Amino acid sequence: MLQILSIVAAAHLVYCPFTKVEESFNLQAMHDILYHRFNLSQYDHHEFPGVVPRTFIGPLFVSILASPAVFIFQILSLSKFWSQYIVRGTLALCVLVSFNILSKTLEKLFGQKWLQWFVAVTVTQSHFMFYLSRPLPNIFALPLVLLALNSWLKNENRNFILFSGAAIIIFRAELALFLGILLLYDLYHKRLSVKQLFQYGIPAGLGFLGMTVVIDSIFWNRPLWPEGEVLWFNTILNKSSEYGTSPFLWYFYSAIPRGMAASVFLLPLGLYLDERVRKIIVPAVLFVFLYSFLPHKELRFIIYVFPVLNIPVATACYRLWENRGKSLFQYLLSIGVLGHLVVNVMFTLLLLCISGTNYPGGTAISHLHRLARDEVHVNVHISNLAAQTGVSRFTQINDNWTYSKTENLLPGSQQMYEYTHIMQKPRANFHLT
Repeated sequence: MLQILSIVAAAHLVYCPFTKVEESFNLQAMHDILYHRFNLSQYDHHEFPGVVPRTFIGPLFVSILASPAVFIFQILSLSKFWSQYIVRGTLALCVLVSFNILSKTLEKLFGQKWLQWFVAVTVTQSHFMFYLSRPLPNIFALPLVLLALNSWLKNENRNFILFSGAAIIIFRAELALFLGILLLYDLYHKRLSVKQLFQYGIPAGLGFLGMTVVIDSIFWNRPLWPEGEVLWFNTILNKSSEYGTSPFLWYFYSAIPRGMAASVFLLPLGLYLDERVRKIIVPAVLFVFLYSFLPHKELRFIIYVFPVLNIPVATACYRLWENRGKSLFQYLLSIGVLGHLVVNVMFTLLLLCISGTNYPGGTAISHLHRLARDEVHVNVHISNLAAQTGVSRFTQINDNWTYSKTENLLPGSQQMYEYTHIMQKPRANFHLT
C-alpha cells in the first residue's frame, strides 16, 4: 500500500516540482538549514520574514532526515535543485508513513478488502496526493494529525494528547477545533477522564510550548511563539481576510467536492450502510463547519479531513462490490463504483495539468539557466511575483551568478541597469530581458 501511495505522490511532485508563496518560508528554511547550517545570518527569513513568523521545527526535522541524501548530492556536485525534490519527497514520506499507520488501524476495524478500496479512493483523488509533498504549515502538521486520529481510534489517550498538543502548539492552532472535538467526545463517553487530561495535557503542552519558544527564538533572534502570533493575526485580528474571503459554505460546496471528486456522491451511502463510520466522520464535519466562520478560506486549511471523509466512501465501495453477484442492479452499481475511480483519475489528471502551468517563476528561472549557462558574469533580478510562483533558493543553482530579490525598484532607475537579466511580468507572462 505504501508503495502505491509513494508512486502517485512522486508523480505529483515530479510534474509540479516548484512551489508558491505560501510554501516559501518552509522551503527556504530547509535550504538554509542544509546549506548554511549554523550561519544564521545568511538565512532568508531575516531579509524576507513574511507576514507572520513560522516555526523552524518542521523544516529542521525534515532537513535532518534529508541531510544524508543532500550531502551525497553535494559530494557529487549535482544541481542544488535536486535537493528540492529530496526535501519535498521526505516531507511526503513523513505523511505517508503516518497515513500507513492509520490505515493499519482502520484495516483492523473494517477489513483488508475494505482497506484496498480506501487506498484506491485516496490515490485517485487529486488534492490530498498533490498537497502531501508541499512544504505548507498544514502539511507539516498533517502527520501528527493522522497519528492523533490513529491513537484516538485505538483509545490510546496519552499518545492522542501528545500528538494533538504538538500539532496545535507548534504548527496549526486551529486544529484545536478538530482534535478538541475528539477530546470532548472521549470525555463525554468516559473514554478519557479529566484527571488523565490534566495528567497528560499540562506537561505535554508546557513541553511543546517551551520547545517551540526556545528553538524559534534562536532562529528568529527574538523571543516569540510563532503559532501564537499566527493565531493572533488570523483569528483575533482577522487579518487573514485581507487575502480574500469566501462564502460561509464554500468548504462544503467547493473545496470538499473538488478534493473528493466523484467519491463525494458515495459519502452519504457509506454513512447509511455502516454506523461505525458516523462517529468518525461527525467530528471532521463539525470541524469544517466551525472553521467556516473564518472568512478567509483555502482548501489546504481542511486537508486533514479528506482521509476521514474517504472512510464512508470506502465502505460504500466495499459493500457495493461485495454484493455485485446478488442481482443485475447490484452488478451495475458495482460497475459504477469502478467507474467513479476512473472519473477521479481523469479529474486528477486535468487538475494536475492545470497546476503545472501555475509556476511561471520556476519555469522562467529554469529557462534562464539553460539560455545563459555559458555566461559568467550574470546578475539576475527576481521580481516579487517570480519569487511567489516558483523561484526559491534551491533553484538558484549557479554559484557564480548573483541573484537579487531587491524590492520596489523603479523602472528606468540606475539600479535596474546593474542587472544583466531581469525576471518580470510585463503583461501576459514572465519575461526575461
